[in-house]
Amino acid sequence: MNKIRLSVSGNNLLGIVVLVLLVCCLGITGCASRLHSVNMNYDAGKANIPEYLKNEQKGRNAVITIAEFVDVRKGDAPMIIGRVVEKNGVKTVVLPKYTKPTQAVAAGIKGYLIKAGYEISGDAGQWDLKEETMPKISSKLIIGGKIEEMELTCRKGFPTDSYKAVMKLNLVLADAAKGKILYRSSVESNTSLEHVSFSEARLEEQINIALADAIEKVFEDRKFAQKLKEALVE
Repeated sequence: MNKIRLSVSGNNLLGIVVLVLLVCCLGITGCASRLHSVNMNYDAGKANIPEYLKNEQKGRNAVITIAEFVDVRKGDAPMIIGRVVEKNGVKTVVLPKYTKPTQAVAAGIKGYLIKAGYEISGDAGQWDLKEETMPKISSKLIIGGKIEEMELTCRKGFPTDSYKAVMKLNLVLADAAKGKILYRSSVESNTSLEHVSFSEARLEEQINIALADAIEKVFEDRKFAQKLKEALVE
């Protein structure tokens, strides 16, 4: 009898490992075998920066480091950001396509502040938001935060499918030079949509609307902006 020989290249082996991990993840969460993926991205170019936040003295100690956010949501699968519920009740998971949720939020904050005229420097990694564990960085200020809630849901029905995205973020502004927390802030956002058909594009749109709303709400807090600007001119 002829023996069948299987040759696995490095790339193929990596693909098999990723596939096995995904299947295991789905088995743990009790979801169906199909996945949905969306690109989490905040477009700061469209942001309307309030005058009280804009940096009018560019280059004068206006350097800030943004730490990767910490995910404190409940559950054992932090890459899952949502679910699609079929008409028969079967659930499929939604994953971010290109970047982790913690990185997507930090990148959004970074993009917003760059548009406001601030210089963003360095990579602090993740920070647990405690003064005693504050990263040692060269920037004057550091902004970190945690994701307390992030849930994207689509329930398929008749005559429409219902989309909903909910997000809750907690942020901390700190003086890295002094190792002191200056301000804490918490924001929530949610969005919903009814549509006659399902698409990943609409899933993506809803999570990004919620992300944009949460980021912009952070800087609608005048006290947050005041603390930031005061610290930079000290």
